[in-house]
Amino acid sequence: MLRHLHIKNFTLIDTLDIDFFDGFSVITGETGAGKSIILGAIGLLLGQRADSKVIRNQTSKCIIEAHFDISRYGMEAFFKENDIDYDAEDCIIRRELSPSGKSRAFINDCPVALSTLKDLSDHLIDIHSQHQNLLLNKQDFQLNVVDIIAHNSELLEAYQQQYATYHQAQKRLVQLREDIERNRANADFLQFQFQELDDARLSTGEQEELEQKADILSHSEEIKSHLFQIDNLLSAEGSGVVDHLHSVLEALHTLSRHLPEADEMAERVSSCHIELKDLAHDISTKLEDTDFDPALLDSINSRLDRIYDLEKKYRVEHVEQLLELKAQLQTQLDHIINSDDALQTLQEELDQAEAACRQTAGRLHEERVKAARLIEQEMLERLITLGMPNVRFIVHIQPCALCGSGTDQASFLFSANKSLTPQPVSQVASGGEIARVMLSLKAMISSAVKLPTIIFDEIDTGVSGKIAECMAQIMQQMGACGRQVISITHLPQIAALGSNHYKVVKTETEEGTASNMKQLDADERIREIAQMLSGSDISEAAISNAKELLKRHQTDS
Repeated sequence: MLRHLHIKNFTLIDTLDIDFFDGFSVITGETGAGKSIILGAIGLLLGQRADSKVIRNQTSKCIIEAHFDISRYGMEAFFKENDIDYDAEDCIIRRELSPSGKSRAFINDCPVALSTLKDLSDHLIDIHSQHQNLLLNKQDFQLNVVDIIAHNSELLEAYQQQYATYHQAQKRLVQLREDIERNRANADFLQFQFQELDDARLSTGEQEELEQKADILSHSEEIKSHLFQIDNLLSAEGSGVVDHLHSVLEALHTLSRHLPEADEMAERVSSCHIELKDLAHDISTKLEDTDFDPALLDSINSRLDRIYDLEKKYRVEHVEQLLELKAQLQTQLDHIINSDDALQTLQEELDQAEAACRQTAGRLHEERVKAARLIEQEMLERLITLGMPNVRFIVHIQPCALCGSGTDQASFLFSANKSLTPQPVSQVASGGEIARVMLSLKAMISSAVKLPTIIFDEIDTGVSGKIAECMAQIMQQMGACGRQVISITHLPQIAALGSNHYKVVKTETEEGTASNMKQLDADERIREIAQMLSGSDISEAAISNAKELLKRHQTDS
């Protein structure tokens, strides 16, 4: 439950610190006083988009911080899963916004992603504003209500996993059919391309080897000339390097009788002599083997031209890429040949996934039908209490194609008069009737999901008098069932039922217009309700009526 709210430097609020309590509380204030600003600040804690324009003083950051007691709601797993310190009696969530537009989120002083903050706050606070009445237009909202009352969360999660498997199998089957259709249309062309590459008898590294041989043959005369020169320098009798080294070696052996170091020098020269003799032999052999062979060069160039033509045709740069293309063509042709088997396998997977979905969807349907009857009964009881003695409320569960929520659609049908056939509630209910329907739904949902804090933003729109009082009693009952209910209201009948009463006021200061909120004491509360009854000029009669209203409700409670 929300225990404390701290707002700093947010739109018209300089600094606000306010405590909240269990049960049913009310917030009042003149139009434009800043009640929506309080909700806007709480909305930031719910993960709503932040805009630096909401910062009151652009020289410092904006801070929204709330303290919650979550000791009764078993949320330890969330904190463990997200590696966040857990404090059941003082859980702190905070949002900071800098003038540069940068936003940061914290849970118990641990920096977290905004999505993590939203995941937690969605389990802490529910704000019902007037625009949420539009949800009655949406069938997915209505089906969601049915699933909540049916406690279908685990079954629905299992179904959605099955449906994801089914949907993926469906996509794979469609893709395979498209691929097969496309490949079959090009089968002859694919076969021609494959045969052309296969007939070429390409091999890895072939292109580089042929290019090297062609280069050698093209420059054979130049190579032979240089080899002859080198062979002469190394091996010429009497003047070659090899013979000179032999003479050096003999001289060192002679010198070793008088110079010990000459032996080590001789070993080194001997090593060089042996290496050069081998090198001279290799060069001589290469010289003998090097001849210009026009026929061989023509054959190699012809082979390279074939390879280059294929590379140009298929827009690649290496033989290896041609070989990869050939393998791809082989795979495509194999798929065409084996396409019927592949289609059958995927179709069987899809059929199995669909069967699993439909089985679980059937269980969902059974639970939804049971829940629909419970909703109808409870809604009738609540709406009759709220001044609709002839109301009819029907939860119509009808079949639909297999989808992410099963095979059901839900429609809320409504009629406030016996003579009128129930129609979709959003089409036939007045503003005041929709407000009562939504309050009844929220009361029912809150009992099922155990939300700690519910804030109603002018849920009383379109109602007054006795009906407003009945709506207040429902909110009061909700607050008495282990949760915190806060209502922003303009009606004294609702304000009088709150266990705690807060007022939002707007004042003019040297820095400009400022909004603030305070908890009213007994006397302040009497004057506030009196003002709500009579307007700005508070009469003695209004004060007397306010006292009577408060006294009566305090006696009732």
